[in-house]
Amino acid sequence: MDKDLESFLTKVEKISELVKDLNSSDVTVQHKAVGEADCYLAALGEPCRTKVNKTTINRNPPVQPSLSPLNESPERFMKILERDAEDRRARRIAKEKKATTLKNKGNEAYAQEDYETAVKYYSEGLAELRDMQILYTNRAQAYIKMGKYVEAISDCEWALKCNEKCIKAYVHMGKAYLELKQYHEARNCFKKVVDIKPEKEKMVKEYLIQVDLEEERENQEMNARKEFDEGEGEAIIVPQLLEKLSKPGQMPFYYCGGLEILTRAISDCTGQTLFRLNNGFSIISGNDTVRSCLLQETKDPKSHELCVSVLKLWRVICCGNDENQKILMTCPVFRQSIVHLVTATNVAAQQECLALLCLYSKMPHGRRLAIDNLNVPILVRNLLTYMSKSKQQENTAGNILRTLLQKPGIFCIQLRNVLTNSVIVPFTTTLTNISIANQHALQSLISAIGCLARDEVILRGLAHDPGCWDAFMVAIRQCSAHEYKETLYPMLGLIINLSTVTSAIIQKHAVSLCDCCLGLLRDSDGGIITRAAGVLSTVLPQSSEAVQHVIQGNVVRTMRRLLKGTGPAASKYAIKTLTVCTAASHLAREELVKSDKKLSILCHLLSSSCDEVVSGNAALCLAHCLELEGTASNLLGTDIVLLLLRHAAGEAKRTAVQQNAAIALAKLCRSEPRHLNKLRELHGIEILHSCMKFIT
Repeated sequence: MDKDLESFLTKVEKISELVKDLNSSDVTVQHKAVGEADCYLAALGEPCRTKVNKTTINRNPPVQPSLSPLNESPERFMKILERDAEDRRARRIAKEKKATTLKNKGNEAYAQEDYETAVKYYSEGLAELRDMQILYTNRAQAYIKMGKYVEAISDCEWALKCNEKCIKAYVHMGKAYLELKQYHEARNCFKKVVDIKPEKEKMVKEYLIQVDLEEERENQEMNARKEFDEGEGEAIIVPQLLEKLSKPGQMPFYYCGGLEILTRAISDCTGQTLFRLNNGFSIISGNDTVRSCLLQETKDPKSHELCVSVLKLWRVICCGNDENQKILMTCPVFRQSIVHLVTATNVAAQQECLALLCLYSKMPHGRRLAIDNLNVPILVRNLLTYMSKSKQQENTAGNILRTLLQKPGIFCIQLRNVLTNSVIVPFTTTLTNISIANQHALQSLISAIGCLARDEVILRGLAHDPGCWDAFMVAIRQCSAHEYKETLYPMLGLIINLSTVTSAIIQKHAVSLCDCCLGLLRDSDGGIITRAAGVLSTVLPQSSEAVQHVIQGNVVRTMRRLLKGTGPAASKYAIKTLTVCTAASHLAREELVKSDKKLSILCHLLSSSCDEVVSGNAALCLAHCLELEGTASNLLGTDIVLLLLRHAAGEAKRTAVQQNAAIALAKLCRSEPRHLNKLRELHGIEILHSCMKFIT
């Protein structure tokens, strides 16, 4: 097809040159072009295949006008060419339209999983238009579904001849090679996608993982069959034990003993693979007695032991074996039972269930299997419920939840519409029942909720839930009364995160919440004080009533004290709180200026802090205080003009800092003209004028 296309384009170029010469103003060039055109048209005709001259001369021919290009005008010849080109274009459009219709019919058949019909329509489309790339890639996809991998590869190669950068062609070709167990070729195809579009690296990485897993599976099975054929060790024992366990209708004790022996017999990858190759998964999960115990349909102690034995076996056969993990997830009884066994009454079954889930959560492949196949809302609810009752130092359920959240997108999407039952109810139930016994569990629980709150939808759901804030108020008071600081510290951090969302529920609780924080500001623990200030900094902007309440509670003096020699987090929270208070209250400004006439704390922050939030709030707080009469005069003799000018003319990215500094400068110079003189000495007017474009 490439040669035909190249030949066609060569002919088009030749004809274009002839047309150009025929339209030349030079008569000699015209005549030469007419001659060349005559020869060219003659050469396009069919060659004579006979060597015998059978020509008969008609000596009395009828008189007819000549149609030779030699006797045609250049204008007429050009019109003939143009008409031919237009005819070709019209025929091309008609073919494209028909091919597109057939493609759409093929897509409909494919969507209905009628792959043979889809191939038929795609093939008919290609009969109309041989260079329609999408028909090749679509047909290749259908061939893959039909198991015709060689045909799929051929179609992908034709698609690449149409478009050498066709990503779909490389993806489908890689899939076909993978099915043919040609792993090297599959990898090359997938890597080509990244070469063409580097932004597809994440998708390609997933495909390459599939290639690795499939190659590993094939190697495992080849080695296992070899050992079985040689009749060595567990290669013989595993199939024999599975045959015995396949007997239906036995007592739980029979299966329990057999499973324990089988678990001990599987000591390496070969044993795991032989279990898979000898239908081990279906033998175990298809047993009615085993199913009954896994679904907790009986309270018989022997059934509990059998349940534990099955879970132990599954953990052994799945440890480090990705293929076995994948197959286990296809067992309906496993998917149904594993999420409920987290809260089983039998402690041993609980522990084995968590150990198995932990195994899945450790690796990306296992996490993806768990998220895609398990009932995530029920799993999360049961993990949170278990965490609230656990007395362990290291909470396995919390670790499972946090590791599953390493792939938050799909995981969190499944929780968004059932947030109340899956997350909020078990969380708030625990918060309102804090005791010395569940301190470690609560820390793990709060950490897990914090991880979930990284999802914006879940964050807003928690922030707007009334029960959540009612529980926070109860929990803060309980922790304060009993000095449960190890729980209070992470809980305040979670509250800071949630209160960044503007919410009517937060506004309703703002006064009570800020009142609790005022009390915590007197705590001896610096971490608690810092986080209490953090809560004030996020809650106060949502409630003017809360602002007035904390000002009456001497918050200005407390925040000023926090700004002296504390860490960066405390300084950030304290200056933001001061800025909110001075913006809303004349009394707050008076208190701040009265305690620090030269506003040395704010000037120090402007000169020393590299944090944009701190610098911006310091400049804004200063601007608020400059509205008081006499404040600007108090700053004469300081370097306040230079400090503000540096920030106003600073980096273009720090627009909030620039704007606040410019506002403060304007108020400073308006209140005290002598500062304006200083600004002129520093050429500040010109500097401010040049940076206004960044501020606006």
